Amino acid sequence: MTTPNFSDDWRPWAAEHLSELTTGIAFSTRLPLPRTAPITGAALAQALWALPIAGFIVGIIGAVAYAVAYRLGLPTWSAAALAVAATLVATGCLHEDGLADTADGFGGGNTREQKLDIMRDSRIGTYGVCALVLSILLRASALAGLDDPGLVAAALIATHAGARAVLPVLMFFVAPARSDGLSSGVGQPQAVPTTIAAALGIFALVAGLGPAHAIVAVVVLAIVIGLMARLSLKQIGGQTGDVLGALEQVSEIVILLIAAR
Repeated sequence: MTTPNFSDDWRPWAAEHLSELTTGIAFSTRLPLPRTAPITGAALAQALWALPIAGFIVGIIGAVAYAVAYRLGLPTWSAAALAVAATLVATGCLHEDGLADTADGFGGGNTREQKLDIMRDSRIGTYGVCALVLSILLRASALAGLDDPGLVAAALIATHAGARAVLPVLMFFVAPARSDGLSSGVGQPQAVPTTIAAALGIFALVAGLGPAHAIVAVVVLAIVIGLMARLSLKQIGGQTGDVLGALEQVSEIVILLIAAR
């Protein structure tokens, strides 16, 4: 009689999901992770469930920056600004770039084609600058209002995990606007990674904000997803990576403002 080797059963499963986790973190951050190949749309589609975990890491980085600044006796506004700056460095301004491009494209283009062309242009315009300034100011001011490093840490972790959990949800309901690009390569994700990402995001919101504030955040985020879906369909006929970046930024702002109430 042969004894079943359970290690042989779970090791491929663990290796696959560890690879997906690494892909999700590598895509969302600039952390030096070992990778042998560039991230493809197909690989990212399987790794979407891990985006909230990547956000968890980004939130910790911001929380550490705030705590260090706070312990050094810096004003809360300065500590909050440094915390936001730390998250920008950790992510390489990935989502900020999407916010700026979306603001420029939606605000400056007259036709669908013009909007998509503007969004692909690496140069930043007036709409993009204003959107970035408002985003950073709102996030920093919300953190400064929390003051306490413990509250800031909980809010940052909940914010960055929750804001990334909404991205697969929008992708699940709204098809890509382009026939090329990374978002098109990912396509519309399957239900399982989308559900896992949403569940992880809700868990982070409850743990970081408390049940009452988490319920408010989930309701508001659902409204934000619906509005962004409607806007992107009207403007360009679908979603792009830039639209997803803009959604992440708006979601961060929403969660932090709720945390600061």
